[in-house]
Amino acid sequence: MTDRAARPATDDDTGAGPHDGHPADADDALARGSSGGRLVLAATPIGNTDDASARLRALLAEADVVAAEDTRRLRALAARLGVEVRGRVVSHHEHNEAERSAELLDVVAGGGTVVVVTDAGMPAVSDPGFRVVTAAVAAGVTVTAAPGPSAVLTALALSGLPTDRFCFEGFLPRKPGERARALALLADERRTMVFFEAPHRLDDVLDAMVESFGADRPAAVCRELTKTYEEVRRGPVADLAAWARDGQVRGEIVVVVGGAGGPAKVSTADLVAEVLSRADAGERLKDVVAEVATAAGMPKRDLYAAALAARTR
Repeated sequence: MTDRAARPATDDDTGAGPHDGHPADADDALARGSSGGRLVLAATPIGNTDDASARLRALLAEADVVAAEDTRRLRALAARLGVEVRGRVVSHHEHNEAERSAELLDVVAGGGTVVVVTDAGMPAVSDPGFRVVTAAVAAGVTVTAAPGPSAVLTALALSGLPTDRFCFEGFLPRKPGERARALALLADERRTMVFFEAPHRLDDVLDAMVESFGADRPAAVCRELTKTYEEVRRGPVADLAAWARDGQVRGEIVVVVGGAGGPAKVSTADLVAEVLSRADAGERLKDVVAEVATAAGMPKRDLYAAALAARTR
């Protein structure tokens, strides 16, 4: 979840070659393809090392290849976990992911286990991993995951904002104009929104949210999740913007913002079009009208009359 612009790309292709130390339990066997190989996306701790799963420890110890976003961080994590990484360690980051994917899939096709990890959290979620998964799916290669910590879900759960429907927006654009346009498109989003942000841009981002969402929109800034100095600030986005301006905020940041309140702005014509489309497809007109009108907060009688009028034109 680290702001990738601030991270150095590293490469460490040293280490022992493939070995025969794969786990032999039934669940593990089911996760393998016909070649016996597999690509595993493995979640790493987002802060607290004790959140590492037993499965992550086993995979790091037994994989033929570990593809790491930052190989130095991977080796430091393994040392803290007391795990010896016996397989080959290779770099796998946003700058080389496209080229590295073919090499990793060759290992899987040959019967090996490739474990993909990022600096923190789940690979492919605002971090490297998407391209190699896409390539694996296209090649018919077995892909599975060792789930674990997620900054997105942790921040959402701690925010105190609705969790039944949410969307993840990752990092907003850095340029003010592009950022403003991106937020303007989200102004009417009714789901809770989750963003990643760099600490040195937090005040500017919150100020931009005030402009796009309004000063009173509820939000939470989650800092250093699961770490010693974890902090969650909740309140209107304007208050959070003032807090961010008053002091230097440090650490990994996740911003959670409540969705737009009130009924969605949908025209009667759009509702009628939906009703008639579903009725033409075979649904009972009165049933469709009742469902659509209730969801839109519109009187059923009015929508039914509008639908009949449109049908007779």
